[in-house]
Amino acid sequence: MPNVLDHIKPLALSALIGLALLLQSTRAQAAGSETLVVAGGCFWCVESDFESVKGVTSAVSGYTGGTTENPTYKQVGRGGTGHYEAVKITFDPTQVSRASLLDLFFRSIDPTDAGGQFCDRGESYRSAIFVSNSAENAVAEAAKSEAQSALGKKIVTPILNAKTFYNAEDYHQDYYKGSNLVVTRFGPIKQSKAYKKYREGCGRDARVKQLWGDAAPFVGH
Repeated sequence: MPNVLDHIKPLALSALIGLALLLQSTRAQAAGSETLVVAGGCFWCVESDFESVKGVTSAVSGYTGGTTENPTYKQVGRGGTGHYEAVKITFDPTQVSRASLLDLFFRSIDPTDAGGQFCDRGESYRSAIFVSNSAENAVAEAAKSEAQSALGKKIVTPILNAKTFYNAEDYHQDYYKGSNLVVTRFGPIKQSKAYKKYREGCGRDARVKQLWGDAAPFVGH
């Protein structure tokens, strides 16, 4: 009579081998990923834009560039923290390059505006690119130079040394596709609809289209 364990052992071994290969693959993907931190005004919009890009695995809204530890949205909005509303983009460099992402970034903002972005004014809404080393700085400088040449206007978006990135509150993450009800001047509506009304009302897409024309990649997001 065959021993049941004789059949179970090979199956268990196969399962363990499969699990090990899956973990190895996951670790390899994580090890090969890179991050890019940018500030482009309202982080809801930047997050929405870049989560649509092939090769981007995540986009997280947060705060960086300032001195206040673990800042809140209210603190950053009041000013005085030095923080920008920013987005940390994690991407697979075998699918999309840092240079390509920066080209998209410049063409999704108004890089000629030093006082904020669109209807959002003040230090927390300024645009910026954050770099961690000389190689990242070189890519950012090249992208800035190319964008300035293409636009034909002076670009004031600074390239800054990276500082600690603090994730924004949970309710800010993926705001553009949220289903929670929020109270607006239009009455209670879903986050996703509130986001679209905000984006249109703030004039983001209209200004980007005016600046970049058909090169604007995210109009209508």
